[in-house]
Amino acid sequence: QVQLAESGGGLVQPGGSLTLSCEASGRTFSDGTMGWFRQAPGKEREFVTAIRWSGGNTQKHYSDSVKGRFTIARDKAKNSISVQMNSLKSEDTAVYYCAFRTSRLILSSLWAGENYDYWGQGTQVTVSS
Repeated sequence: QVQLAESGGGLVQPGGSLTLSCEASGRTFSDGTMGWFRQAPGKEREFVTAIRWSGGNTQKHYSDSVKGRFTIARDKAKNSISVQMNSLKSEDTAVYYCAFRTSRLILSSLWAGENYDYWGQGTQVTVSS
């Protein structure tokens, strides 16, 4: 069983920055997919970013809406990921959920939440002046 603990949400002004972190408890996985989804009020959950790894090979992926502004990273030793969010906009306001799949997803499966095995409880990010 894997549990995900998220941290780092909060209130930030437009143009500001926040870093979200997600640590996975339990055993480490040589292969896996870990990422972030978000859900704004009245909207469907959407993919934000993810990192896939298999052995020493790692790939990072971003939705078009955050590409160039968000940066995902993985800390193998801590079994965790983080996302540095810069140039935040009001439309980034949402509850952000960490998700984990205990295998390396193929690219076409990356965007769908149902392909992930474990989820965090979510952390609120509010971008407002």
